[in-house]
Amino acid sequence: MDEAQAYLDHMVRERGYVLDFHKTLAAEDLDFLRAYNQLIEAAYVDKDVLDARTKELLYSAVLTALGGFPSHIKAHMELAARAGATKQEVLAMLQLLLPAAGVPRFMLGFQVWQEVFQPRKLEPSPAP
Repeated sequence: MDEAQAYLDHMVRERGYVLDFHKTLAAEDLDFLRAYNQLIEAAYVDKDVLDARTKELLYSAVLTALGGFPSHIKAHMELAARAGATKQEVLAMLQLLLPAAGVPRFMLGFQVWQEVFQPRKLEPSPAP
């Protein structure tokens, strides 16, 4: 298990996060996790053409448009924020998804956005 823990810790250092399925694969099928992670590192982690902020905004957009798991979308929205994206920029990205991906995907991303950024809300005035 020490080898699996070391690899999981490596993933955290390289990506800045791990998801629950990474933890399970580390314990149950480390070889598969390594192969999976090599692809992700080649496409996502090791490429420096895009800055981290742009990369995380794009990753958040794609995950939302495809209907990804909220925890996965949240991880990338949080990484986008850590990389300098503002709550308004992330919201603008979600709004851009609406025409192409539709209301259900926008709402998925919007719910995650609310969880990550804790925006203020207005309440309607009481009826007279």
